[in-house]
This record gives sequence, structure tokens and C-alpha cells, in this order.
Amino acid sequence: MRATVIYGERDVRLEEVADPILSTGGDAIVRVVAACVCGSDLWPYRGVQPTDEPHRIGHEFVGVVEAIGPDVRTVKVGDFVIAPFYDCDNTCVNCQNGVSTSCLNGGWWGSDDQLGGFADGAQGEKVRVPHADGSLVATPSMPDDAQVPGLLTLADVMGTGHHAAVSAGVTTGSTVVVVGDGAVGLCAIIAAKRLGASRIVAMSRHADRQAVAREFGATDIVEERGEAGVARIRELFDGIGADCVLECVGTKESMDQAIESARPGGMVGYVGVPTGGPIAVRPLFSRNVGLNGGVASVRGYVEELLPEVLSGAINPGRVFDLELPLADVAEAYAAMDERRAIKVLLRP
Repeated sequence: MRATVIYGERDVRLEEVADPILSTGGDAIVRVVAACVCGSDLWPYRGVQPTDEPHRIGHEFVGVVEAIGPDVRTVKVGDFVIAPFYDCDNTCVNCQNGVSTSCLNGGWWGSDDQLGGFADGAQGEKVRVPHADGSLVATPSMPDDAQVPGLLTLADVMGTGHHAAVSAGVTTGSTVVVVGDGAVGLCAIIAAKRLGASRIVAMSRHADRQAVAREFGATDIVEERGEAGVARIRELFDGIGADCVLECVGTKESMDQAIESARPGGMVGYVGVPTGGPIAVRPLFSRNVGLNGGVASVRGYVEELLPEVLSGAINPGRVFDLELPLADVAEAYAAMDERRAIKVLLRP
């Protein structure tokens, strides 16, 4: 089969690799119907995170179950399934506490697995899922092609945007600022709207992304950054800032922007993968601003969000503004890296 392998900075290749095989009894082989490139994939692609040796990459996929181990009970061959961006058993104490990303028996697509070597990355033709009963969620029926992009967002970006909103405590009547206009930030707008926010500000400098933000429910757009951005946000919200700020980037600058944009007593929900310096605690302390979030346990959100994606009540698949065949995966990375695309969907 074919799979994407990263060799180093701006060097991703589609290569022939061995087909995955069942090995634990509780695993499944999934034929990938759609995968994608994530903003966090760009950190190793750009060399920000070093690649010590070539390995598979990609962590978002949906597909059809081709084979299952003898102990699998919740999915069957032929099911269309959504896989979160990590593997989990969904039964350990951490999973039961709602933090399945810290599963005691789980792991990450494309990283070292428990059997040695590198686990399957999602940007390929097939993936072995070690804990099929824990990780995979089957849709009620085979979706049509138009539904696939929305279902794919449940593997990561829609659930992650939702986690930002939940972590910040967005509720009916909340005023919200979203820092970041990538796929996660745009999905965070959907999440804030469905949780009842009364006003949602998207911080974006790109006309195409601003249009999607408006479509998803943003009421205001702020293009300014830094002190000017903070001043503009405070101007919109009684001179004090917003109730909830959703940080969806991960840089020191974006976190500073988020903290300063929250009103005294407000809350920042952060989901951006940290790539910057340390957080200054004093601004949080002096203005009683809370900070909550982290890596999103999206497996726990799939069942909640799935019916709304299937019904069309929400349309997070709109974040995919470029679709390419898996053979063009290098172009997919380049398009994301150069901001020619919000998010790229790959079909094997």
C-alpha cells in the first residue's frame, strides 16, 4: 500500500509500505476514505520540530473497516468509521475521566507504538487501529460523498474547536473572541455559536477566511494584532474585553493576545499546540483571568457532534477548501504551508 513518510524539513514523500496486519485481537484495519493535512503537521514539515528519522505522518482519517480482531465488539467489517487523532481504549481511568488523550494504553498515529517501530500514519491507504472498540465511532449508515468532509472534521478540528469553547465556558449569552483563523479557529466559531454565544469576534486578516468565519457565525472581524488588537477588542466589549477567548494558534503572541483580550474574570480556552515561550502568569493573576484547555480529547465529543454534522445543522467540512489525491500529498503540504489553503482533504 501507499503511505506518506516525512523525511525532514519540507520533505514528505508518498511511498510503498507494508500493508498493516491484525496483531492484538482488539484491533481493526481501516481502509482510508479521506485524510487531511493538519496545521500541527506543519511544525515538523517546517523543521520547527525535528525529524530524527523518516516515519509515517498524518493523524486525521475516516474510512471503512476491512478487518477486525476476534475481540472487537463495537464495529464490524463494512462500517464507515471516524477515528480520533489518537488511539485510546476508552475504558481506562483517564478515558473515563474525560481525558482520553492521556489513555494509559493509547498512542498517536505516526509515532512509536507499543509493539515497536512507528505506528501507521493517517495519510495513507490503510491504518491499523490498535483499540478498535475504544477509538472508532461508526456512522449509522454509509454516508454520501458530500458528508465525508464534515465527518472528517470530527477526527480533530471540529472537536478541538469545540474543546476550546467548552474549556472557556462558552454558554448562552457569552461574548467570545476567537484567536486564529485556521481550521480549528473557524470550527471554534461553530462551537461558540451552537453553545449560545451572543457575539463572536474572529481575529483574521484574510478575506477568504473572514468569509467562512461569517458563514459559521462570527458577528465581527478584527484584523489588528498586538496592542492594537487588544484595544479594538476592548472597544467592542465595554472597554474591558470578552467573557471568553478561544486561543487556536499556539504561539506566544497568540496566547498573549488571548489573555489580554479577556475581560477581568474572563476565561481563555486554549487548544493551539504550544510552540512559543512561557506564559506570563502575572497578567492572569492581576486580572483574574482563567486559563483552561490543552490537547482536545475529541473522542468524547464525536457522539455529541455527529448527528448535527449528518443533519447539516453544522457544516464544519466547509474548512476544506482544497481537495487533492493522495499522490499529490507534497503539494497538499505546500498549499497549507504557504496559506494557499485553509485545510486540504486527501483522497487515496
